[in-house]
Amino acid sequence: MEWPELSIETQAERQDRRGADAQPRRRPRALTIAGSDSGGGAGIQADLKTFAALGVYGASAITAITAQNTVGVRAIHEIPVEVVAAQIDAVLEDIGADAAKTGMLSSASIIEVVADRIRAHGLAHLVVDPVMVAKSGDRLLREDAVKALRDELLPLAAVVTPNAPEATVLSGVDVVDAASAREAARRIADLGPQMVIVKGGHFEGDRSDDLVWDGRTFETLTGRRVATRHTHGTGCTFSAAIAAYLARGLDPHASAREARAYLQGAIENAEPLGAGHGPVNHLWRSSNA
Repeated sequence: MEWPELSIETQAERQDRRGADAQPRRRPRALTIAGSDSGGGAGIQADLKTFAALGVYGASAITAITAQNTVGVRAIHEIPVEVVAAQIDAVLEDIGADAAKTGMLSSASIIEVVADRIRAHGLAHLVVDPVMVAKSGDRLLREDAVKALRDELLPLAAVVTPNAPEATVLSGVDVVDAASAREAARRIADLGPQMVIVKGGHFEGDRSDDLVWDGRTFETLTGRRVATRHTHGTGCTFSAAIAAYLARGLDPHASAREARAYLQGAIENAEPLGAGHGPVNHLWRSSNA
């Protein structure tokens, strides 16, 4: 028996068949500007996993390399500022980004160069996760860099996502409950970001409520508190998810709601990896996760 010859249509042939004006659908793109976590639970590794899980093409600009696992951070090596700038330029001048997020920025000089490149490229949908301390308690932002974060980066942010200790540092308000979180959110918004989300993971109670302030109204994103120590990378994952949904075209409010729901599932399905704070499960929605 003679088998018929198979004809494999190329992408160019498909486009010719559809018409000269037909263009293949482009996937949304997001850029993470953050530190590398060798344990894979936080930092750019968490961000890229989140982007992929939410159907977004992810690119990265690494600001620092950390040697860490679920127990703690063993070493930090900052990337030279000119290399940080070159990474951002290389991605945005070629691939582009529909949204971006920042994580660990480590020093004032890195913050300043990141802010400079974001302004130069006119990147509008920026999510700032003001990473200051790792889950293990190790400091990831120098004390002298806080002013640069407040003055240089926050005015460029569409969304900023501090937890209670970070909101305390940024606002000067001791954030311990919903009332103090509201005041802190107002003060942080005065620094320039369009939306402030004060995360409630550090508060007591059986609910973990995040407070959203857009300069006009407050909204509460609520979720069941999960009894687990495996929460490494929650802040990175939440901010990356917001950036992913912004890249997909959702507005900031809808992006925050969808990101909160995604994070809730990632925490509830976290795997017990390592001897310390294990990572959340970024692929919990996948059939094989």
